[in-house]
Amino acid sequence: MCNNMTWSPSHPILVSSKRRHRSKQSKVQIYRLSRKRCEEEDVKKDMELMNLKLYLENRSIIEENEKLRKRANLLHQENLALMSELQNKFPHLDRFSTTLLVLLQKH
Repeated sequence: MCNNMTWSPSHPILVSSKRRHRSKQSKVQIYRLSRKRCEEEDVKKDMELMNLKLYLENRSIIEENEKLRKRANLLHQENLALMSELQNKFPHLDRFSTTLLVLLQKH
């Protein structure tokens, strides 16, 4: 703008020029705000999607852990049953000797 002009409500060029400047400024601010909101919404959607993926992955891991825990429990029960069977066959041996006997027979 020209520096030698003074502000006056009656001077149409200055008033008009000021209005245009404010209008552009507010449009830029609105654009920035809407762009920022858009970016924030995109980030929020990305985070929600990532959260959902991680949640599903965690559920899958939990289910797999439960299956493995059940399998480990079954194997433990089977091991106890076999140890009991060995102790019944060899009642004079203690638990350590029975375990040693099993290990020696495997080799």
